[in-house]
Amino acid sequence: MRIHKALLLACFLMGAGTLQAKENRWVANCNHSVQWETDKGELPYNDHIEMSGLRASVVYYWGVDGAKRFAVDRHLVFPMLRTIPNNTHASWMPRCDVDFLKGMTANKRSMTQQQVKAVTIDGVLNVEGTIKGDGNDFELTCQFFPSTTATAVCEKYTIKNIGQKKATILVPALRWMRTTNKQDGTRGSYCLLARTEFEEDLKATLEPGESASFHCSIQAFAQKDEHETALDVERELANRRAFVDEVAMKRLQFRCPDNTIQTLFEMSKIRASESIFHTQNGLMHAPGGESYYAAMWCNDQAEYVNPFFPFLGYDKGNESAMTTWLCYLKLINPEYKFVPWSIICGGDDVFGPFDRGDAAMLAYGASRYCLERGERDIAQRVWPLIEWCLEYCHRRINQNGVVASEGDELEHRLPSGDANLCTSSLYYDALISSAFLAEELGKGKQAAATYRKQAAELRRNIDKFFHATVEGYDTYRYYEGNDVLRSWICIPLTMGIYERAKGTLEAMFSPQLWTENGMLSQSGDKIFWDRSTLYGFRGAFAAGYADKALEYLKKFSQIRLLGEHVPYVVEAWPEGGQRHLSAESGLYCRIVTEGLLGFRPTGFRSFTLTPQMPTEWNEYSLGNIYACTDEPINISVQRSNGGKLLVKIEKNGKTVKTCKVKPGQTIKVG
Repeated sequence: MRIHKALLLACFLMGAGTLQAKENRWVANCNHSVQWETDKGELPYNDHIEMSGLRASVVYYWGVDGAKRFAVDRHLVFPMLRTIPNNTHASWMPRCDVDFLKGMTANKRSMTQQQVKAVTIDGVLNVEGTIKGDGNDFELTCQFFPSTTATAVCEKYTIKNIGQKKATILVPALRWMRTTNKQDGTRGSYCLLARTEFEEDLKATLEPGESASFHCSIQAFAQKDEHETALDVERELANRRAFVDEVAMKRLQFRCPDNTIQTLFEMSKIRASESIFHTQNGLMHAPGGESYYAAMWCNDQAEYVNPFFPFLGYDKGNESAMTTWLCYLKLINPEYKFVPWSIICGGDDVFGPFDRGDAAMLAYGASRYCLERGERDIAQRVWPLIEWCLEYCHRRINQNGVVASEGDELEHRLPSGDANLCTSSLYYDALISSAFLAEELGKGKQAAATYRKQAAELRRNIDKFFHATVEGYDTYRYYEGNDVLRSWICIPLTMGIYERAKGTLEAMFSPQLWTENGMLSQSGDKIFWDRSTLYGFRGAFAAGYADKALEYLKKFSQIRLLGEHVPYVVEAWPEGGQRHLSAESGLYCRIVTEGLLGFRPTGFRSFTLTPQMPTEWNEYSLGNIYACTDEPINISVQRSNGGKLLVKIEKNGKTVKTCKVKPGQTIKVG
């Protein structure tokens, strides 16, 4: 696996935003796995993928050249080894292109470089191919993955003799260390150690058909108060596999007739759940992308992914969500000064120079989370944050009856006026959820009634102020003076506001907005951010446009899972070169839970379902749902006679509710 600099340069420059395969390069296998066979698709081919553990993240920039030779460069991230200045981007992020196979011989003769046959991604990056040595043929499998708990990434290599004669394989021992300048780190000098597990050259004699494995690692530590860690890479691989199996296969199991959508749902659970890091203030979910670690945002974490974790029932996800709420609780103030966008540096600092509507994001995510989590003591701890955020938004109601904010989550990348559609829509939904939560917490009927009254008035004002004909479509303007279509016109649909659904759906899937990469952020531009497209799919299903939503979701999912840059949804393009930010994967899963199934929490043990069914499907199901229940439940939806849907809810192997409803009809549960 020699490193070819030209190939890696192509990886670094790869934007992947304008190039798409004419047909799928990858195929979806069973069980959260995609595979590419190198005889399919043009070469060279380059891609990048991020994987994370509690103390390390890595973006593998990898590729296969025209001769099918493999190359990889590891962009490592260590969130708790902070650099100076200690700001949002101050995780130590060294690169390492060490070749652990360099100098490997068979019968004392040099071996050729691996000829790649297939690459498989299943929570681990697996590379399979063949090499030759001393006239003999060998199979070589390389596996790349982060440690789940250590400040390290790991690699496993397996070589199998598929030739006709015995061979003695020699793998040179390697130990390579880099030490940084002590003035560049908050904890002094940092060490990066790449090593084979063996300290002397490894020899293995292989008869035909026999194989041998060896392991390597790259770890980091602070020189003054930490030291090299003894890693059992085989155990590390087992732990990574166990994590992937838990979140992808054992929790929130989605089954549907479309294998691509089902597989991307499984893969999305992995990416949404792995980007959680140990910090001095508890576990923190972070976006990733070689930029954002040991930090939390009001949109990515509070709004996008935290409301997903109660469905999944993943303990580390729920713990990281609580870190978000409790850290932000410390920032509320009697002056009702806006809260910062993000809590950074492991919780020791904040960032955010103006109001993006962050209080609305927090109130929306926290109120839904508390209802879904279904634990009174949790909700009581978080309630003061929700209450403060609602009051903050109420005080920001302008003369048009909508919520003023200085920006939105795009932070002035695109104009958003003095009051934007996102902030008011999020506040509306937060009021609805908070009314249910106030009732559960015994805050009195008046509190819940007040929130519902405010929500009803805000809904009328949203329609009155934002409703407009834009580029010929009966939909919403994003802000006063906006005269081009914006992707965020979809957000009222995700909040149950359907008055302008028809025209909005027409605009979303129009030539002005829609591309093979989802919606453009605004018509006439080239920018796209997956987050708004994922909200759009959720809203399209929820509003009852299941056939249209599925038609475009299938195309989009094929691009993201099986196209040229795989296997997750992304942040944006051209900004960031389609980084695999984590919270967006949570939004993909919410297309199913809140869009297709229409799950809405109404209490600690109650919820409503508003299921939809695309014409080309006859059934789908979600198993092991942990939201709004003391034990996981299973929900299945089947097409029945007379155009109705048979909805069955099971718990502990017993059916607890069965009913037949029309698509889009709401069911009360609990």
